[in-house]
Amino acid sequence: MTLFIASGNASESPFDIQFLTLGTTIVVFVIFLFLASKFVWPHILNGLDQRDQKLLDDLEAAEEARQQANAALLKYEEELKKARTEAGEMIATARQDAKAAAEELRSNNTRELAEMKHAATADINAAKKAAIGELHAEASTLAVAIASRILNREISSEDQQSLLSESLAELGQSK
Repeated sequence: MTLFIASGNASESPFDIQFLTLGTTIVVFVIFLFLASKFVWPHILNGLDQRDQKLLDDLEAAEEARQQANAALLKYEEELKKARTEAGEMIATARQDAKAAAEELRSNNTRELAEMKHAATADINAAKKAAIGELHAEASTLAVAIASRILNREISSEDQQSLLSESLAELGQSK
């Protein structure tokens, strides 16, 4: 190791070592090192340890937050899937209900139409029978009137009834 110590004397060699200055420097350095290790170094190490611990805590908090976010995401996706399933079930139920209602309306309409047709047929048959009865009565009255003119005599109501019954029987057989 080479030490250059400047001195006022230019004739001295740069390799001349002054032990008093060297010893004093070493003692001052050792005292400084001792004082720094006792008073300054623990504060520096404590600050570094605190910083290290803060970084570890922040990393743990970040990891925990990431896990919570993943859990929340999974829960959200599960709830979304459940909601979609429920919506699909509701739609399917609504379609089935609409089909059932349409089928019920169709069957009710068919039944009502059949009832109306049956009632109309019954009304037509009743009107037909009434018209035929009136026609027979009118025809018999007309026939009696024609016959009485032909015979030039009056037919009694008993004769008229008997002629009417015979005519209806003949007419019924001809059908």
